[in-house]
Amino acid sequence: MKTKLFLFVIFLACAYSVSAINPHRVQRIDREIQKHIFIPKGQWMAGGTVSYSEHDEDNLNFTVLKNIEGLGYDFKVSPYVGYFFSNNMSAGVRFAYNRTYLDLKNFDLNLGEDFNINLEDVYYLEHKYEVSSFFRSYMPIGKSKIFGLFNELRLTYGYAQGKNSTGSGVTYDGTYQTSHNLEIGFAPGITAFVTDFAAVEVSMGIMGFDFKWQDQKTNQVETGKRRTSSGNFKINLFSINIGMTFYL
Repeated sequence: MKTKLFLFVIFLACAYSVSAINPHRVQRIDREIQKHIFIPKGQWMAGGTVSYSEHDEDNLNFTVLKNIEGLGYDFKVSPYVGYFFSNNMSAGVRFAYNRTYLDLKNFDLNLGEDFNINLEDVYYLEHKYEVSSFFRSYMPIGKSKIFGLFNELRLTYGYAQGKNSTGSGVTYDGTYQTSHNLEIGFAPGITAFVTDFAAVEVSMGIMGFDFKWQDQKTNQVETGKRRTSSGNFKINLFSINIGMTFYL
């Protein structure tokens, strides 16, 4: 063990000596990214995003989809607050609430005389709560004080509970579900100041790793579990978020 440690020390000393006498070693390039102050140290930031969508179908027919009757909506709100501990760098917390509702009275899938699928009285409701800690760094575009880029590193824990059911009366079948998820990733974006203290932000969905655990109970008798993990580093154009941020 002592011999290996001695050889390792000799190796480090030789490597340092070679680098010290090498006049052509590669020098680190100073790109002066952080020399332009976009948001100064000591400021607070607060903002959020809100999204809402709904649908209502009444005897809708589309190609192989027939007699669709249902309604539903999706609502999400996500406020956040942060503090700039250094120029162009902030840290903070984010909260999110998401509610998803679907009441599908009838749904027919017609793929021919011998293959038809019919669903009736499909019900789904889920509440999801999330809390995140984030670190965000800004970089102005050129020397602009209005337009800038940012990248947000985020660690998120989420808890959700929901229920889904099909049928009614003696054919009723219902499942209650709870889930936990842990997510770590980053979300790049662009910001544009519309006043001295307010900016519009456009950001992409989180790219990173997601781990999820689900527990189910069906008809208060049967139980089930599921665990999933995924890594996503693709840009999804349908996950663009638009929000307002205020700097105090």
